[in-house]
Amino acid sequence: MDASSAVLWARSDRPARLRVELAATETFRNPRLVIGPDATVASDFTVKTLIDGLPSGQDVFYRITFENPDAPGCYSEPGIGRLRTGASARQNVTFLWTGDTAGQGWGSNPDWGGMRGYATMASQGADFLIHSGDGIYADAPFAAERRTPDGRVWRNLVTEATSKVAETLDEFRGYYRYNLSDENIRRFNASTPVFAQWDDHEVTDNWYPGEILRGDPRYTVQSVDLLAARAARAFHEYQPVRGHPDEPRRVYRRIGYGPLLDVFMIDLRSYRGPNGPNDQVAESDATALLGSAQSHWLRRELLASRATWKVIASDMPIGLVVHDDWRTKTGSEAIANRDGPPRGRELEVASLLRFIKHNRIRNTVWLTADVHYTAAHRYEPDHALFQDFEPFWEFVSGPIHAGTFGPADLDNTFGPRVVFQAHAPKGQANLPPWEGRQYFGHVAIDGQSGAMTVTLKDIADTALWSVMLLPESG
Repeated sequence: MDASSAVLWARSDRPARLRVELAATETFRNPRLVIGPDATVASDFTVKTLIDGLPSGQDVFYRITFENPDAPGCYSEPGIGRLRTGASARQNVTFLWTGDTAGQGWGSNPDWGGMRGYATMASQGADFLIHSGDGIYADAPFAAERRTPDGRVWRNLVTEATSKVAETLDEFRGYYRYNLSDENIRRFNASTPVFAQWDDHEVTDNWYPGEILRGDPRYTVQSVDLLAARAARAFHEYQPVRGHPDEPRRVYRRIGYGPLLDVFMIDLRSYRGPNGPNDQVAESDATALLGSAQSHWLRRELLASRATWKVIASDMPIGLVVHDDWRTKTGSEAIANRDGPPRGRELEVASLLRFIKHNRIRNTVWLTADVHYTAAHRYEPDHALFQDFEPFWEFVSGPIHAGTFGPADLDNTFGPRVVFQAHAPKGQANLPPWEGRQYFGHVAIDGQSGAMTVTLKDIADTALWSVMLLPESG
């Protein structure tokens, strides 16, 4: 979605042709009709269509129906939604971000009201949501019941497709169908556009290209490349992501939302090197994170951006240590590799931060999720071992419906300082959603001053912490 176009997504339960009516009001007076593509079994009856020529900076209401191709004039029940296009002039922008949906076996519990975090987010009336990855947990099947340490029983909605880890294309699709069976998510999607990226659990935990799964008896398919190909197809079928003509599986992209905001959706998963020690002293294929093509793309797009704020939406944080094997605390899953000068994947990040500084690219803010708690980090060269960068903020939020964990260790390479964090109590881990420690972030950009206010919230809509950032001029 941008100032004049949007991707609309829908799913039928049988072969059908998509019909979209567009209007400026909920009454759908004088609607514009768009005939979309056919829903077929080849795409699991999902369809996406790009709508051009929308008015900028305005609410657009859409009504979606499917027509039976064998019985013209026979239509499905309508689905109605709303979106707000980006502005061509300066006006207020409000958006959300979070990550981690239906993780650690905490699925949709009808007794608790389903995935309630999405109902809280829907109440915000935001222009859009950035989902920072782990939109499904294809490696975390749902049991019908889970007993919590306090003796209560969490009861999951269960389906055949989510009773085992996803290996086939239809099993990956099944995890998306599972999430969409939750009424809170469906209502949210009808009210708030989603900018989706992916991380690891859309495929399998901590995956990287070329990996061979060994020692996990749940998998008969051991090639992660094969799993990732099937997972990527399901991701693009079930998310409203614009397809790239040359790279069907591409996730990274820039979303221009008017003169105040550009969003850079990056992909730290698809082009990385192995999750090894991450301690190399020189860049190589083994230290890749963004990869060469994406890295050049990001630099080029940042240089070209004329928006006041450049939000870099990352599926992983920069300065938090995340081990590949949390039990033995070995290997590196993320960027940080503990204190010291840049090594391994940190080399690529150091190069990017240096580029941003030397090219005087102002007002970059990093938003991320992944670690299952919420935090505000301030990165400052005076506190860092690598100092060739300008200070910046990184804000972490999530999960929106998954287990909550405690804080990760900080790495001093880029000098992060914890300004705020909320997480599971010490000694506790994988807290269920009903404990209330589910988080999302709220961003409001003032159309007149350009000031950005970032607020970290929980699913009770409590504002836990907030900061106002004033834009710097070039």
